[in-house]
Amino acid sequence: MEKPLNAFIPNFLLTCAGEMELLKLKLVSRNPKKSQEKTLRHILTYAKDTVYGKEHHFDEILQAKTADELFEKYKKYVPANDYEDLRPYVERHKHGETDILFPGKPFMYATTSGTTDLPKWVPITYEYFNDVYGKMTRLWMYSFIMNRPKVFTGVCVSIVGKTIEGYAPDGTIFGSVSGVTQKNVPNFLKHLYASPYAIYGIKDYNARYYALMRMGIERNVTLIITANASTIVELENNANLYYDEYVKDIENGTLSDKFNIEPEIRVEIEKCLKPNPERAAELRALKEKYGTVLPKHYWPNLQVLNTWKCGNTKVYVDKLEGSFPEQMMHKEFGYFASECRFGLTLDGSNNTVLFPHYHYYEFVAEEELGTDNPHFLQLDQLQEGKRYCSYVTTLAGLYRYNMNDLIEVGPFYKNTPTVHMIQKVNGIVTITGEKLHERQFIEAIHKAEATLKMPLRFFVGFADVEDSRYHFYYEFADLNTTQEQAEKFTEEVDKELRLINIEYEQKRVSLRLKDARTYRLQRDAFEKFKQQCIEEGFRDGQFKINLLMQDEKRHAKFKKLVIE
Repeated sequence: MEKPLNAFIPNFLLTCAGEMELLKLKLVSRNPKKSQEKTLRHILTYAKDTVYGKEHHFDEILQAKTADELFEKYKKYVPANDYEDLRPYVERHKHGETDILFPGKPFMYATTSGTTDLPKWVPITYEYFNDVYGKMTRLWMYSFIMNRPKVFTGVCVSIVGKTIEGYAPDGTIFGSVSGVTQKNVPNFLKHLYASPYAIYGIKDYNARYYALMRMGIERNVTLIITANASTIVELENNANLYYDEYVKDIENGTLSDKFNIEPEIRVEIEKCLKPNPERAAELRALKEKYGTVLPKHYWPNLQVLNTWKCGNTKVYVDKLEGSFPEQMMHKEFGYFASECRFGLTLDGSNNTVLFPHYHYYEFVAEEELGTDNPHFLQLDQLQEGKRYCSYVTTLAGLYRYNMNDLIEVGPFYKNTPTVHMIQKVNGIVTITGEKLHERQFIEAIHKAEATLKMPLRFFVGFADVEDSRYHFYYEFADLNTTQEQAEKFTEEVDKELRLINIEYEQKRVSLRLKDARTYRLQRDAFEKFKQQCIEEGFRDGQFKINLLMQDEKRHAKFKKLVIE
């Protein structure tokens, strides 16, 4: 194992920057109502001369004398939005227009799956990037030191997306914000990464995982960062599968030619490699001793593993039990999405500390979801232990934007509530970050029906988080449809879902989502299901069913209606 690195410089510089941001956070968290008023005024002032600002009377809203008047005027003139409401404005930016949602144009877009077959293009402005991926990141990095002072005595394995995945019609890039963040880290941090940035450009996921682990397993890794715990499971599986190949590569200073790695990227990686027979011998000895070699064996000094732990990701977190060193801290990434990074976790809890000085937040109580006139609550009105749907206003052109997430309030940080993610709401199911919408599933089914000329009388899908796959149930119009034909139908549905939802495609390619399972339903399956529910107390007039669910009680009922 290589000698520990000198952590003085990164610790000193990150502590200086991080403590300054922490002090600001403590100050603004003491009076969240006042902080939120100041933040909303700042965002509205920033965008008041834009097309959206003029259409929605930002100037008039800003004339409010008090915080309460400001919030009421904002609700009066600006409707709650989902992405489709904002898409026309984003499209104008994409085609080169300025001053539409915010002054100027975005410097990049983050793309993520939407509720239609079109992905969301989430604009990222310099102002937003500097606050959220600049100032907040300083505090995030400092939080590692706060909890594990030795975290930078080794190197970091970080899994991010490509900085540039393509271009908007006007030439603005779209890609991964996390990729941009890592690519632009200060020079004093760049040597802390186990692999060069070029590695994230490998298109074949199996090859990318191999390259990441081949370079990581050679080093003294003390920090791992990736949002999805499912990625860690795949990396561990890759290590089990190709362990001997790693050892041979490390001994010879090579990168195996058994994997499909683009030539120019291979050249970049090979520049970083040299023979390391001493480490190869250590790794061989570990296999002789343990048989199955785990991260706690080859990375015994690991200090922090940083992933999501809330919501559906807990299933993957549980799969990591016993694999990592006992002294390691598994730190929650915190509540965030492509649209907005709400805040950070500062300690070992799952509670995200919000940033009332960077975003303006609103909330609707869980019991009011789906009602005609829900009450929108301010940050200072939340109650610990209660659940809400979150809305956000940012410096990147999102106004009263529905995050479609159910969050729960945890303990207060100073006088500001913390939150943690529970699940997606309103017809969205996610196993490993794919955010598959019910309407996307329905669209894929209908396209498969048309392509294969196999009409259905009824269909339903269930997410199996434990097994990382979907279960699709079909009642075919032709009851003589065979299981083999039904599975061909699922292959067509899967193909359509890959085209409709870019994140579903990424999770399938990266092996984080397994092949869906196929079941044929008996005749009148829905009617039988409904009758059973009514017998259990559901009212006939109020009975409804989603066609894509994560609900084991309902799933169990459909399992009993399958044709053997």
